[in-house]
Amino acid sequence: MNAGPAIFQLGVPAFDGLPEKLFSRARSSNLLKTGTLTSLLYPDPRGEFELRREIAGHLSLARNFHCHPEQVFVTSGYSSGLGLALRVLGLDGRKVWMEEPGFMVTRRGLELARLNVVPVPVDGDGLNVDYGLERAADAALAVLTPGQQAPLGPTLSLRRRLQMLDWAASSGAWIIEDDYLGELQLQGRPAPAMASLGDGKRVIHIGSFSKTVSPALRLGFVVAPIELTNAFSEVAATLAPAPSPVVQLATAQFMREGHYIRRVRRLKRLYVAQRDGLCEQLRMYDAEWVNAGLAVLLRLPDGAPDVRIVREAMTVGMAPSPLSVWFANPSWTLPGLLLGVATAPEQHLAESCRKLFEIIDRYRS
Repeated sequence: MNAGPAIFQLGVPAFDGLPEKLFSRARSSNLLKTGTLTSLLYPDPRGEFELRREIAGHLSLARNFHCHPEQVFVTSGYSSGLGLALRVLGLDGRKVWMEEPGFMVTRRGLELARLNVVPVPVDGDGLNVDYGLERAADAALAVLTPGQQAPLGPTLSLRRRLQMLDWAASSGAWIIEDDYLGELQLQGRPAPAMASLGDGKRVIHIGSFSKTVSPALRLGFVVAPIELTNAFSEVAATLAPAPSPVVQLATAQFMREGHYIRRVRRLKRLYVAQRDGLCEQLRMYDAEWVNAGLAVLLRLPDGAPDVRIVREAMTVGMAPSPLSVWFANPSWTLPGLLLGVATAPEQHLAESCRKLFEIIDRYRS
């Protein structure tokens, strides 16, 4: 039996309440209803139209991003979507801006695509666009998390969004928006998707169902600018076809019947309660922390070995993420622990924090 994620683990939703029964019914229904259709024998490499239609409709309501189903391409999660976009763009040898700190998987994906990664620092307004323009105005691409920066949490300001769009339009560069949280933001109303601004011609939007349903679903999507839809279709048909149509149709039904949006709302209420409970515990230890998306970033003293602390924490059932591994530039690296909120049930918080601070205290100078 699966014991579920470790305490404070990032990247997975709350284990309790996964919609397994709903998906089981949806899969059974779709198999019975469409088992003889040619769509199941020769699936559309772009993804099943029913799901692409539901995704487009959801983005319009939840992210103020109006797009057509023909622009939506279903993928096997975020990494697959990033790979699809990079194949289409074909920017081998060009420079790419990436947030510093930023998602390690993204950085490695860009390196494997033979792009020259230019780390651009993040501050309270998100990615520092002025720094990027000073150091690499000739970059052909920028990859960022404007909704809530991963891992530090700030939302990219409107001024910087417009500044980036102006840069992309004038230089012919592209922007990949990793909308990893979508509308699952815990403070205030979610900022609209960056692709919703202006005409959206230079922004490729990537999302997934990993944080809202389960990473085991292996389901994500890319929304391509209209002028790139033919290129995306060609690459999807030959190198990156969509995942199982049965899973796609089940997800479409799950969304169409309103289960998905109700689940997102339940998760937000649960995560706010768990985040508040975690912050209350941290206050008892006079800790320094900031809210960072679906995590709380616990600051550590300079030089604290956050990687070693995490290794020790894993032996007692906890899996925070060390902040230092999110940095590419060693001279900018800061120590810290990212404590996942989704995997921090309130009944375990007091004991988990006690164990964690016992470990941290052993490394204080």
